[in-house]
Amino acid sequence: MMGSSRTYLPAAGHDWSLPLYDPIVKLLGGDAARKALLEQAALRPGQRVLDVGCGTGTLATLIKQLYPDVEVVGLDPDPKALARARRKAARAGVSIQFDQGFGDELPYPEAWFDRVLSSFMFHHLPPDEKGKTLRAIRRVVKPGGEFYMLDFEGREDGAHGFLARLLHSSDRMKDNSESRVLSVMRQAGFADPRKTGRRRMLLGGVAYYRAGRSWQSVSA
Repeated sequence: MMGSSRTYLPAAGHDWSLPLYDPIVKLLGGDAARKALLEQAALRPGQRVLDVGCGTGTLATLIKQLYPDVEVVGLDPDPKALARARRKAARAGVSIQFDQGFGDELPYPEAWFDRVLSSFMFHHLPPDEKGKTLRAIRRVVKPGGEFYMLDFEGREDGAHGFLARLLHSSDRMKDNSESRVLSVMRQAGFADPRKTGRRRMLLGGVAYYRAGRSWQSVSA
């Protein structure tokens, strides 16, 4: 599902720091931030959910633990992160489909998911891939379905957190402002994109976004 010539930014910024990613994010409040994202998504039994940029599988595993009757798919380009995700799901005793691939080349049929979720992924994308990824996400969301996103705040929204500064360059973060995110969502064809809230983690702020796919929309 993944082109071998493509590169990506690992979940922790570097392969060597991947083992540190989960404990650091948990320490700084990432688990609580993800639970708040799930509360906003208001998942229901029988729905099909995609965690795009699932990384080490924390959000996907949490979804399945809290909503056992929801079908969960996680996608990420990093095979090392996916290996950790599969082990995490196995330890939790939950069944999740983990696929290797990129967010702008989603290998799923159109209108396949009731919800698409993303946590701490969007800032990883280069500027020219953000719009492609959002258009791909919109394509796989069912009409009437929704996309929910959690990520670090950009520089114009306030001082971004220690974890973001530690793991990612300022160039990655400055493109993650509220105005930029909402603009790219609108350009991707999402209906009514909006920032739904913000949260202070231990050493920085994160923002929540929601966007829908209207019943009138057609494939881009």
